[in-house]
This record gives sequence, structure tokens and C-alpha cells, in this order.
Amino acid sequence: MSSNKLHVNRIHLHFLLKQMIRIRRFEERCVTLYNEEKIRGFLHLYNGEEAIAVGVMQALTAEDAVLATYREHGHALARGLSMDSVMAEMFGKASGCSGGRGGSMHLFDSSQRFYGGSAIVAGALPIAVGIALADKMLQRQAVTCCFFGDGAVAEGEFHESLNLAKLWQLPILFICENNLYAMGTALEIEHSNQKIHLKAASYGLAAQVIDGMNVIDVEAAAKLACSAIRNGAGPHFIECQTYRFRGHSMFDTQLYRNNDEVEQWKKKGPLIQLTQWLKDNHQIEPEELQAIELAVEKEIDAAVCSADAADIEPVENLLKHVYTEVSNG
Repeated sequence: MSSNKLHVNRIHLHFLLKQMIRIRRFEERCVTLYNEEKIRGFLHLYNGEEAIAVGVMQALTAEDAVLATYREHGHALARGLSMDSVMAEMFGKASGCSGGRGGSMHLFDSSQRFYGGSAIVAGALPIAVGIALADKMLQRQAVTCCFFGDGAVAEGEFHESLNLAKLWQLPILFICENNLYAMGTALEIEHSNQKIHLKAASYGLAAQVIDGMNVIDVEAAAKLACSAIRNGAGPHFIECQTYRFRGHSMFDTQLYRNNDEVEQWKKKGPLIQLTQWLKDNHQIEPEELQAIELAVEKEIDAAVCSADAADIEPVENLLKHVYTEVSNG
């Protein structure tokens, strides 16, 4: 499978497929655990959008920074956070990536330069500007990658952040995951101009729109953008057209869209697209696909067992990380 700007081999395609399957199966298990009340609070699923996180991460290095939305399970797993630490966080356990304090909406791991999900719509955008500015001032050769949804485009932070990023020529890759619905509000009744990448272009950013359901297209676009950013071209913007197959959250009755629309999008989902291409081009055998699924299932089972057995943070740690001790020296 190839784009006109990217050529990949069979091993890499299998890797991409496995990464997307890991995210999909992880979230499917989370639905079960949520219904069993093992996972509580809010749960926003990335189901259908996996190609974006997986594709973009192929363009990033360990030195780059990543910020995401509250729909960030896929970003965290694709970035390299261990499934054990993410699942433990979902359970609210002390061994979780955020110490059990963040839950589904606030996954975080500074060792991976994964600066987490944000419960505030568009909240990550100004933080991304700050991180990119710090990296530039410290002369670090790093890209800051900021993921956000189409709902964030209606917020003031979106416009302020893009404006500053361009004014200061910051090394930022903005990734808009346009799934057509800001919670339950269709893009067409929220924005007079639905071409989000043109809004970015109006601030002088290099901007484009791509098929966010095709992991190869996403990887190719992200690699080209990151290469330009690393060479001093300033911020870049990619609008990834995608679709979430489940509701905004577990409480969403989805009265704003019909089942036919959902089913039509599912037919061109990222897992289906890549799997079908591999089969049609004799690049994967049934037993290889089965082995991937089995390996993922074992990884998830182990993560659930680990999270189940993990400890809850003790009460005496209640004030830990709340206040910072200030030295008089």
C-alpha cells in the first residue's frame, strides 16, 4: 500500500494494522468494563479514528511533544504508553500513568513527552504553543504535535493559538480530527465555512485536508509536514476527515445522526480499509491476522488483570501533587 509520497513495506503495514487493532480492542474491552462499573466517570471512545493517531505517531520522535483531547486512549497507546499503565489509569489505580488521579480523560506521561488529554475543549492548543515556544527558545530540535477535534475550531483558543504559532514561527503540527460532530452538533450547522483547513490557511499556516480513515495517507502527510517543520518552515496544519463510530461519550443517545450514516462510514473504516488492501494484494495470510488478534487479546487480558490487582492510592497521599513546597533559600 502506498501514497504517491510514501512507500512502505509489508512489515510496516502489519505494524500499523496491529497498532490500530490494539486501540480498537482496548476500547471495546473498556466498554465492557465500564458496564461492569470497573471503569467509572466519563468515557469517550476513539473508535473509528485510529488511523490518525497511529499514522501521525510514525512521523514523531521521542524528543517531540504530544498533546491530545479527552478522547485520547488511541493517542496514548500509539505514542508508546504501556497498556498496563493506561488500563490502570482507567481503573483509577495508583499504578496508572497519571497515578489514578486522571482517569480516562487525563492520561499523561512526561517520560514519553505525552502531555496528556484535556477535559477542556481546545484547552491543549495554547499549551502546545507554550511548549513549542519553550523548545524553540531552548533550541531543542523538537516538534510539538497537538490533536484536537472540529469542536475546538469554534473556540477562541483555536484562533489565538494559530495566530501566535505563525507569528512566532513555532515548530507545531496541528492535527484537526474532524469527525463532523462537535459533541452532538453537526459541523454544517455550526460553521459557515466547513473547510477547517482554510481557517488555518487564513493565518498563513501551510494547511491541507486528507482522508483520516486511511492510515497511509495520514502517515505520509504527517511525515512531510514534520520534515518541513524541522527545517524551519514553521507551523503546519492537517485536517483529517474522520468519523467516530460510537457516540460522543457512553451517555450519548446519538439522536443527532441516523444509523444509515454510521453504517456507511463503518464500511470505509481504517481497520477495514487496511485489512482489505492487505488481503487483496496477498500481503497478509489468515493465520497472520489471527496471530495479531490473539497477541492483542493477550495484552489486553494481562492489562486488565494487572489493573484489577493494583492498589488504590492511599488516603494519606490525598494532598500530594496539590501544593508545591517553596524553598526559602
